[in-house]
Amino acid sequence: MTAKALPLAPSDTSPATGPGPRRGFVPVLALAVGSLNGVLLAAAVLTLSIAATAIDGARATTVLSVVVAAGGTAQLICYPLIGKLSDRTASRLGRRRPYLIAGAVVMAAGGALEVVARSTAILALAYVILSIGAVCALVACHAIVPDQLPAERRGPASAAIGLGAPIGAVVGIFLAQLGQPDLALMVLCPTGLGVACALFIAVFVTDRPISRAERPPVTARTALATFWVNPVRHPAFGFAWISRFCVFFGVSCVNSYQAFYLIAVQHVDPATVGTSVLTASLVGTGTALVFSPLAGKLSDRVGRRKPFVIVSAVLFAGGLLLTALATDFTGFLVAVAVTGLGQGVYFAVDFALITEVLPDPEDTAKDLGIMNLAMSLPTSVVPAVAPTLLAVGATAGTPQNFTVLFGAGAVAAVVGALAVIPIRRVR
Repeated sequence: MTAKALPLAPSDTSPATGPGPRRGFVPVLALAVGSLNGVLLAAAVLTLSIAATAIDGARATTVLSVVVAAGGTAQLICYPLIGKLSDRTASRLGRRRPYLIAGAVVMAAGGALEVVARSTAILALAYVILSIGAVCALVACHAIVPDQLPAERRGPASAAIGLGAPIGAVVGIFLAQLGQPDLALMVLCPTGLGVACALFIAVFVTDRPISRAERPPVTARTALATFWVNPVRHPAFGFAWISRFCVFFGVSCVNSYQAFYLIAVQHVDPATVGTSVLTASLVGTGTALVFSPLAGKLSDRVGRRKPFVIVSAVLFAGGLLLTALATDFTGFLVAVAVTGLGQGVYFAVDFALITEVLPDPEDTAKDLGIMNLAMSLPTSVVPAVAPTLLAVGATAGTPQNFTVLFGAGAVAAVVGALAVIPIRRVR
């Protein structure tokens, strides 16, 4: 469907360790990754905002910041930790399957708790539990790709993972808005799909168990390395991490505060804001789906990844600036389309580029977990800095300055584009 991974450096050319995927692996992977992202994004973009407003309408943005920061911190810890545990799991079910099953169970618990949350603390706990469950399953889905596919065959699977976020946003928000204004239905519909898909891929996937003798040893040094890859020894990994962090900082600026922006700036009715968010998601994701395959094929043809990451980040920054300047909902949708174009190009090559800079084939899931911190950490950082950014230049008539918030996201995206330039292992 999209880009086929370029040859890796010698240290990354080890063959796939699993028995090879079953027919239909990529569509099933796409369904699982999309639905799992949909669980997190339906919460972060829509349902948590509604729940926060119900808890304290006057301080809803502050409540949301606390809740999203708590969930983001959980993701920050769990991506590499669960990845490391998965790499070392000697279970009859395999290395990845136990985490798909556990993720489904924990997600169900988190969704149920979000429905009944009546305080900031309980809502934050619900999102933490939901995040842990989704991360469990996502880590397993990501690690399955290098487990079972050699480098030269990872392109379609990389595209399935890369497009999982925008597709998941549409699916999750679509299911959530079907239940509006009933928050219980808005939460449980996308969560239920995520649980079902995690269990389905757990049954579908071939996951060879490893013996205890094959399990990588755990030492004090490897334990300390759970959350760390030395950027001096592995500079390509470090620059790729910085680039991804900056791009997703911009993404988080929009995702976390889109519902509040539409209500405060575009004067959308809070009772139907889910429909407006869905419309925007359809525009952005539709644009991404159109241009992602084209960008992937062109990347294959010219044999380069870095220029596409740079162009995509610049396009995304331009979309954020247009969002900040939009004067009506139509202008906002135009901005979303430009942002979607940037995301489409980015997701066509992002995961394939990442698999080319992983430092240790024996710690694939752990290293992918650290790389995924670059995607999840902004969900904690943005809520931490957003109240300050929203207060810059605020007035009685405009108590929240979304122009500054989206402008900061645009600057971060440009920095992300510049960060891939020094990567030497990838053209």
